[in-house]
Amino acid sequence: MTTAPIRLGIIGLGAMGRHLLTTALEHPDFTVTHAVDLAPVDELQAQHPSVAFSTTASDVIGAEDVDAVYIATPPATHAAFAVPAFEAGQAVFCEKPLAVSDADAAAMLAAAASSGQAAAVNFALSDRLSTRYVEEAIADERVGDVLAVEIRLAFPVWPRAFQADATWVAGREQGGFVREVFSHFAYLTDRLVGPLEAEHVELRHRGEGSEAAAYGLLKAGDVPVQLTGIAGAAGPETYEWVLRGSKQSYRLSAWRDLFVADGNDWRAVEQTGEPGSEVTRLTLFAAAVRGEHSPDLADFAAGERVRRVVEEFHR
Repeated sequence: MTTAPIRLGIIGLGAMGRHLLTTALEHPDFTVTHAVDLAPVDELQAQHPSVAFSTTASDVIGAEDVDAVYIATPPATHAAFAVPAFEAGQAVFCEKPLAVSDADAAAMLAAAASSGQAAAVNFALSDRLSTRYVEEAIADERVGDVLAVEIRLAFPVWPRAFQADATWVAGREQGGFVREVFSHFAYLTDRLVGPLEAEHVELRHRGEGSEAAAYGLLKAGDVPVQLTGIAGAAGPETYEWVLRGSKQSYRLSAWRDLFVADGNDWRAVEQTGEPGSEVTRLTLFAAAVRGEHSPDLADFAAGERVRRVVEEFHR
């Protein structure tokens, strides 16, 4: 039996929206029918004449030829698009963070539950090969007791170059690296160790923009979790998540490079297979739209747990 492609509408054509547009256009599970952005995108229309481009979200939400909506707009606008999409019977694949305000997040969760449609959040680590490897190491007790988690982030420039045109990423209202980057590692910790609770969190600012430094002491159950983050410091970009165990410890660097230690030294973990990407997450989202939900695709419940702990830094 042949399964018809899912008709996808995209809202938001910044860095992530354009990347997913390109990916979805080549994905066998999807046909991109519509894409919208506040600014005209004539060059995209010329490149992709089969897609209807516009500046009006109502061309996507509730459209008869759109089964699912991908939302890649600033987080304070997510609810305004997700809620009516669910009410129109469309599935939703949303960029993180889920929302900024408690009210918006509650409205999104309620609309998703009422609709019964697939509802997913695009966390980059949800289907990584390294994530699944550490998950298995915890489950089969190679790690032993989980003793602590450490998260270290550093950015010589914020926003990063690929986000330079997204002015909101540099602002306090919706942006900053805690929302944009720490949220991925909060998700990873939530999934592998348990839901996070903030014990002491702190942001420091230089001027009127988003945070220049972040410090957090959190817990996942009884496991202590520490975040240190800095922007504007000399040195390379750093993305590091470390799980300390009584038998083995694991270090994830640069999103996918995994190392293990069962003594005094780290050694690389050899991983084979698809490492995880927007391609594979679109495959998982397509399966969810068709009723097959994978633990390797973050749902709205996970997105909300992460959002709550992230917003503790901003209260």
